[in-house]
Amino acid sequence: MLKAARWIVVGLLAVSIIVLVFAFGYIARGDGGSKKLSATGATATPDASATSNTDFKNLNDIYKILQSKYVDPDLVDRETLYQAAVNGLLKTFPDSGTFYVDPNTVKTSVGPSGKFDGIGATVASQNGQIVIVAPIENTPADKAGIKAGDAILEVDGESTSGWTQEKAVLKIRGPRGTSVKLKLHRGTEDLTLDIERDEIKVQSVTTQPPGGSLKDGAGTVADDLAYIHIREFDEPTKEQMQQALSDAVRSGKKGVVLDLRNNPGGLLRTTADIADEFLDGNQTILTERERDGTEQKFTSHSGGAATTIPVVIIMNRFSASGSEVLAAALHDNNRATIVGEKSFGKGTVNVSNELKDGGQLYVSIAKWLTPNGTQIDGIGIRPDVEIKLSDEDIDLRRDVQLMKAIDILHGTDLTPKETPPAESPTPQGTPTKTSG
Repeated sequence: MLKAARWIVVGLLAVSIIVLVFAFGYIARGDGGSKKLSATGATATPDASATSNTDFKNLNDIYKILQSKYVDPDLVDRETLYQAAVNGLLKTFPDSGTFYVDPNTVKTSVGPSGKFDGIGATVASQNGQIVIVAPIENTPADKAGIKAGDAILEVDGESTSGWTQEKAVLKIRGPRGTSVKLKLHRGTEDLTLDIERDEIKVQSVTTQPPGGSLKDGAGTVADDLAYIHIREFDEPTKEQMQQALSDAVRSGKKGVVLDLRNNPGGLLRTTADIADEFLDGNQTILTERERDGTEQKFTSHSGGAATTIPVVIIMNRFSASGSEVLAAALHDNNRATIVGEKSFGKGTVNVSNELKDGGQLYVSIAKWLTPNGTQIDGIGIRPDVEIKLSDEDIDLRRDVQLMKAIDILHGTDLTPKETPPAESPTPQGTPTKTSG
């Protein structure tokens, strides 16, 4: 029997590095989600018409033939062939949300508490290299001077050429107090850093802007605005976000820059609860479409902490899944303008199933639609104002996307609009607000 997990890895497989893998993030239902997942733990009944013509036992026969006859026996590795067979089977499905995670990678996954042992950086595979997306603030990676865009050439003297992201994680991971040596390529030079691992407590919500202060395109400090960056949607995110919004409203901020760049997603329930803080009652957050075509809406409730304050969202191509849910919910309900790049395009809801080998099978069990009824899987969300960071911007640490967000907020009517609260009964399965 496959056992359905209560949360998903959000595409961040992490221990020593948080890795953006498997299409950069997934949405999962948490406890108290839209409905009980009664079918996810059931063993599927084989299709009689398929089994009459196709016998998966042939895979065993193929392995035995290769083992006894293949010219290079060292290449006939049972584990490698097994992983390839599983991954090949799942690649026949068009969506990015159905995939297998091997047992070693499962061991490196970050739990919903957001804690892990490692160095603290996000990475991605780009052009055959393992590349740093960003170090996490105040972690060993950050303190050692690792920067976004650094390519990891070697780990403890071993070349990363041909490595998968999972292998990089397994090589760099390790218990706190131990060290790892990374050879990096930055610009035109190589450098080597010895980094001592530690327990990483990921602060999923931060309010400190890049560079320490908000500045518009003219270099003027914008202390009338709040900056909130959501790194991912895990269990602590909701409480952290409520605190950030409460502080912004209490201090009289006239607008919010909501930074969702490099956010791979996370828990669906948490994402919906955060969207609820920005919306009046009875507004659509998203719609789930099940495999049988039935649909269920997640709707907002009155009493959100930030239902009138103007919002500009910043996204990039690594913004996926939950971050796309939040952006679409606010945008389609006329609560936010989106700045930056087209998002990744992850439009399915997933559950995790534990397998006998210690691995996990993630299965897309539903598609989600934006409030306007758009299905974004493989498409993404286009910003209202498209603006990319050039290589020169990155080298000069010039955040033109953030500057544009500030300029837009300063150019809008910042007077809060009085909207009468819309009380409505809580529909079955929708998130319930716990804040006032």
